[in-house]
Amino acid sequence: MIPRGQLPLRCWAEIDLAALERNLRRIRASLPDHIRYVAVVKADAYGHGLHQVAARLMHAGADLFAVATLSEAAALRELGPGWPILLLSPLVPEEDDYVSRYDVAVTVSSVDEVQRFNRVGAQSIKPIDVHLQIDTGMGRAGVWHTEASAVYQALLTAQNLRIAGISTHYSSSDDDPGFTAEQRRRFRTALASFPDLDVSDLLIHADNSAGLDTIERAGPFNAVRVGLLQFGILPRRGTLLVDVQAEPVFSFHTRVGLVKNLPAGTAISYGQTHHLSRDSRIAVLTAGYGDGITRTLSNRGEVLIGGQRCPILGRVTMDQTIVDVTDLVSVTSGEEVILVGSQSDAAISVGEFSAWAETIPWETLCSITKRVPRLYRTSLGI
Repeated sequence: MIPRGQLPLRCWAEIDLAALERNLRRIRASLPDHIRYVAVVKADAYGHGLHQVAARLMHAGADLFAVATLSEAAALRELGPGWPILLLSPLVPEEDDYVSRYDVAVTVSSVDEVQRFNRVGAQSIKPIDVHLQIDTGMGRAGVWHTEASAVYQALLTAQNLRIAGISTHYSSSDDDPGFTAEQRRRFRTALASFPDLDVSDLLIHADNSAGLDTIERAGPFNAVRVGLLQFGILPRRGTLLVDVQAEPVFSFHTRVGLVKNLPAGTAISYGQTHHLSRDSRIAVLTAGYGDGITRTLSNRGEVLIGGQRCPILGRVTMDQTIVDVTDLVSVTSGEEVILVGSQSDAAISVGEFSAWAETIPWETLCSITKRVPRLYRTSLGI
């Protein structure tokens, strides 16, 4: 029997780790020297592969890693001890005892969490690092900014905890700079209300990829959480780091399975949602929503074949997608098809793919299913 990993590929994603490393170096070079780089690698590094991405970011010089769950922290810790790991999301009480085992910093938003982790810290060989999160308008995790002093005071009296950082999260940094400025003001006000706060040994972080246009080059802020941008995707144009020229790290590929001719008037796919207006040649691709081509792309998305754009016809199905190749000179079974990426002089970005799907790049990257193998390109090529 042929091992599954040696079978021909029908649909795959390529991850350019060398581009990832170049992106980190360019982002870091654009930031003030005192700003530390927090690499956000939650959700399997946004679908790119946690182990491979984190290992390359360690090599490239990331200062800290941020994840969403304890299982992600455990997977990251497999790469080796010593690397600082921050859990961004709340823990359920049953997970508390594992915090010291995996040597991770936790995010706290309430006095109850302070008390929980302080009890765990009493059994640990060293204090547990905590980051106090302040809710300045996201309405999610974090203590509400006008009530932050109570949690801060509880941290000061918790003998088995060490305050390692203070943070907030912007809700609209990519589309509402006015509210982002108000959140920053609220955060500063909360910091000023903490008596005798010494930020020299703390990470003070608020900015992420979408908020770097408003980052302050002075003051208490000394770290940024970089997620989407390190993968070469700008949340929007006009940010501070637009001159970084971040390279795409991710591309999404499939193949032509079948080419056939159909007469004008033929109804295409389930529900007969597309009727051919001319005699046509169609190609059936070997991927569908079971791989990550969302049904929302039905009758609206495009792919690249031979460097030319070909529209999707009818509904995207679980394992197959139909495209119009009538205007191409030639198409053959087995030919490579680009869903996201470049071919010849043409390109389809994650952002364009996401717009067709009526979603955001974050969700697109996380929605490429486990059926799709990830192939890693490692050559630096500087």
